[in-house]
Amino acid sequence: MRFKSRFNPVGGVTDLLTYIRQPTPHRWPILFASCLMTFGLLFWVTKESVFVPPEPPKVVYISTFAEGRSDEEIRQSNVENQKRKEEREAELAELRQKKVDAYKALGRATGLDVDSMAKQAEAENAREAAAREARQKELYQAGTTLGDKPE
Repeated sequence: MRFKSRFNPVGGVTDLLTYIRQPTPHRWPILFASCLMTFGLLFWVTKESVFVPPEPPKVVYISTFAEGRSDEEIRQSNVENQKRKEEREAELAELRQKKVDAYKALGRATGLDVDSMAKQAEAENAREAAAREARQKELYQAGTTLGDKPE
């Protein structure tokens, strides 16, 4: 009962009607502006905007190969690509070696023991490679045991 009596809207409605009945000079423009602002805000807040999903892109496949290549032409192309790849790798290895030699020369010039540092680096690289290989072997074995489950 107490809740119902505390929030009874009858008193508020009668106060509003009493205020509207009072003879004030600008009551209708103020009421109109109040209603306009209220409904304008509600219209702005409740407006629904729908975004249309974009059109899927039109894919055009570009092939740099001739249409009717024979198996022998494909093999020759693969051999040529492999040769180019090996040449690039050889160039990169040569550049890496030049870089290592330059750093070794700098180290010797500053009085560092470059040979022992190189041995430590080789040992560390070998350890990392062994760990990487062991991890790959472990993952491979785990993958094969998952596939061998009896049904």
